[in-house]
Parts: sequence; structure tokens; C-alpha cells
Amino acid sequence: MQAKLFSPYTIKGVTFKNRIVMAPMCMYSSHTEDGRLQNWHRTHYTTRAVGQVGLIIVEATAVTPQGRISPQDLGIWSDDHTEGFKELVGLVKEHGAKIGIQLAHAGRKAVLEGEIIAPSALAFNEKMKTPKEMTKTDIEETIESFKKGAERAAKAGFDVIELHGAHGYLINQFLSPLSNKRTDEYGGSAENRYRLLREIIDAVKTVWDGPLFVRVSANDYHEEGLTTEDYVPFCRWMKEQGVDLIDVSSGAVVPAHIHSYPGYQVKFSEIIKNGANIPTGAVGLITSPKHAEEILGNERADLIILARELLRDPYWPRTAAKELGVSIEGPKQYERGWNF
Repeated sequence: MQAKLFSPYTIKGVTFKNRIVMAPMCMYSSHTEDGRLQNWHRTHYTTRAVGQVGLIIVEATAVTPQGRISPQDLGIWSDDHTEGFKELVGLVKEHGAKIGIQLAHAGRKAVLEGEIIAPSALAFNEKMKTPKEMTKTDIEETIESFKKGAERAAKAGFDVIELHGAHGYLINQFLSPLSNKRTDEYGGSAENRYRLLREIIDAVKTVWDGPLFVRVSANDYHEEGLTTEDYVPFCRWMKEQGVDLIDVSSGAVVPAHIHSYPGYQVKFSEIIKNGANIPTGAVGLITSPKHAEEILGNERADLIILARELLRDPYWPRTAAKELGVSIEGPKQYERGWNF
């Protein structure tokens, strides 16, 4: 019987040839500070496509210059960025992979010159800059920036858009009561803290009808923060709005000790998958093919999202196929080395 890891997966008419996904991982390699793609990105992402990854998600890409994590982040805030992404999309698809992009805004975790913005004027820690509390105009402009980013992603030919609602960046800052102390309609109740994400999803869907993912941090690791159970209603609302899959990560909205071990976030994926009845992707120190197969076989997630393991081994799908006794078609140029 074919391993589930190598079974195809279809969302809205887009079929991934297997369940192996490359997580978005910041490369901090846009050295020009204008957010443009460099040769590094072309090589980095295309190599994983050659390695037979089913879906490759491009790193956190800023929807505004102010929303970058660092001055070296990729950007999608200008029409000038579209051509570079179109080229990258073509390179990746040439090797049979699908490609997505993660649209992001760093909020208070931006390490930049000048003013930074967040739901509340609270610094992440004593070393980080205190952000300006966002006005209604700031919020409206940010929502519009996500919409414009999605529009450019569509023009570039991406198969998937993922909204970055995790790791303590702007959307996550609104969702968590630890970082959102607002008293208007964007703060207080769970519905109010969800409002920014709701409005971003609605705006993006006016220009994008393809697969839409949202990455969440399903545990704040803080006694006054959010737990995975708190995320279940958020994910139900996302499903109602037309989100197709939740990419389930955790942490980083406030400084916290996280005890990590292989698969430490898989239980969060399982709780959200069952509780919100929505497909999920599992991520977090998943390195073993048999572990990946167990997660899928026991229906704890629908996709396996690999990060550091794909930095170590861009041909991990071949490694996995060999271990699971599956025959996969590799690049014909590599047949002499792969087929043994």
C-alpha cells in the first residue's frame, strides 16, 4: 500500500503530488533593502522543487516596508516585486512542485529604523522598540496592504497564499490578550481580537480564490495567554470565511520557555483539526519519515510541514521514500544517483 505521505492532496483544484510541504523560513537575504528576490532565493527554493517537495511556501514576505522583520526581508508591497516572484514561480513549477507565499507584517517585532506599529504600545521585551498603537487608519491601510499583496501574488502565479498569523507578528499580536490591550472593537473579547484577521481574510478573498492557509501559534505558553482550545473557535470562524487549511505552529507572542521535542506541536494540530473540523498542517521538529507517516495515518494532520530538516536535506522526499519503501519519480537528470 502506498504511504500516505506520498499520496496526492487537492485543495480547490490545486493538487500537491505528495503531503510534504516546505515551511516558510526567513532567509534575510534581500540585501538591497528594497525587498527584491536575489539569486539565493531562486537557488534555495528551486532546489527543494528538484528534491520533490510537493508544496513550497516562500518565506514571510512583508506587505509594507514597515512590516518587515528585518531590512533584509522579502517584500510584496510594490508592483515592482511581481516580476521577480513570477520568475521564481516558473522555476519551481518547472520541477512539478506547487508554490505558495506567506504574506506577513511583523508589527512590534520589526527590527527597523523609524516607527513601528502594533495593536498596543507594548514592546516585545526590554531590548525591543516600543511600537505606536495603531489608529483605525493604520488598521485600514494594513488590511489594504494584505489585499494588494494577495493581488500581486495572484499575478505572479502562486498556487497558495498563507497569511502569517503566528510567531508573535502583527496578526498574532491582535489575537492574543497578552499583546492586545485595546478597548475599541479590535480588543477585549475573542471576537474583537479576531476582527483584524477577519477583515484581512475578507479583503484577500476579494482578489484571491485559490487555496488559502493561515499559520497560527496555537499556544502562547503563558498562564494568561491563549491555549489550543482558545484557537478552536478562531479556526471555526476561519473555516466559515473560506480558509482551507490551518498551519499549526506555536509560541513567540511573548518571551516564554518552550520545551520542544520531536512532534511537540502535533497535538495542537490534532485538537484544531478535530475541534474546528478543518484540515491542518503539522510542523515542529518532524524529521523522521515514519513519524510523518504516523501523523498522517492517525489523522492528526493532513500535511507535513518541514522546516530545518529541509535545510539539512533538500532531497528529504527521496530519503523518506526509501525508508518507507515507496518508489517516487525523481528528476531524470539524477536517475543514476537516485535509483538505487
